[in-house]
Amino acid sequence: MFIILQKMDGHMNDMNKTELHKKLCVLLHTTYVNKNADYGDSFAETYNKLGPISALTRISDKYNRLVSLATKNEQNVNYEAIDDTLLDMANYCLLWLVERKQGSDTDET
Repeated sequence: MFIILQKMDGHMNDMNKTELHKKLCVLLHTTYVNKNADYGDSFAETYNKLGPISALTRISDKYNRLVSLATKNEQNVNYEAIDDTLLDMANYCLLWLVERKQGSDTDET
C-alpha cells in the first residue's frame, strides 16, 4: 500500500484536505478489494470464528507497531512505514464496522 501512497505523495501536497481524504478512502477500498482477491475474506472468517476480539487484536497489533515506529529515538524514522501502518489500522477499523453492520456482531455496545 505504501508504494501507491508514495506515488501519490507528490500530488498530495497540491490537494486540499477534502480531496486528500477522498483519495485515501479510495486507496483503502482498492487495498481491501486486492487483498480479498489474494487472501479471500480472511478477516470475516476469523471474525465469525472468534468474534470482536479478533478485530481488536489486529488493530492492537497495528497500534503497537505505530507506537514503536513513532517513538524510536532514531532521526530517520521511516514515515512510509508509519503511513502504511495508519492505513492498515484504518482499514481494520472499517472491516470491523462492516462485520458489525452485516450482522456478524451480536453485541451492539
